[in-house]
Amino acid sequence: MFFDDLAISWPLLWDGFLKTIQIVIAATIGGVLIGTILALLRLSSFKPFAAIAKFYVNTFRSIPLLLVLMWFYFAVPFIYTGITGKYIQGDIAFKSAVVAFMLFEAAYFSEIVRAGIQSISRGQTFAAYALGMTYGQTMRLVILPQAFRKMLPLLLQQTIILFQDSTLVVAIGITDFFRAANVRGQNLAGGMLESYIIFAGLVYFAISLLATYGVKKLHERLRV
Repeated sequence: MFFDDLAISWPLLWDGFLKTIQIVIAATIGGVLIGTILALLRLSSFKPFAAIAKFYVNTFRSIPLLLVLMWFYFAVPFIYTGITGKYIQGDIAFKSAVVAFMLFEAAYFSEIVRAGIQSISRGQTFAAYALGMTYGQTMRLVILPQAFRKMLPLLLQQTIILFQDSTLVVAIGITDFFRAANVRGQNLAGGMLESYIIFAGLVYFAISLLATYGVKKLHERLRV
């Protein structure tokens, strides 16, 4: 009975799964970009920049993700209207969730990037300067490419954690994969809710397990 209904429910579940993946991809890309900027600021010799970046990282790492999601759910439309004078269009909950995840995960990605940059020998920097490169060229062409190669497994591991944490978007009404399974199970009788919750849990477990295995293999390959 469950598998018969699963075939009928698949379009709803698939749409929810795609929304989950969209959130994870957008938050990862934005989080890494912002995290890289934060990492460079924390490593800056200009102390005010380093202090601001440190404050940002420590603040977001001290606040529960669910609370951040709730804050941005109400704040993003307000800020957007204040800046543009227009009401935000489209799925407000989805856009606010992406912003919240990006800014929250940036605090964690920045620490990974900072550690990756610090793992590169200072001799690389001195050699780049000896060739006449500027600081920006040195970071862009010499340090960051090597650092990202080293920290790629950690970035991917943090993305897996982000994938698991994405289930929290149900708190602001987004129909992701978990919520789609939950809603479908609630609308059916005969213990189907438990079946759908178990099914959703198995899907998250399987994807996370396979991704973790892939990251482990990638780490072994890069270490060779």
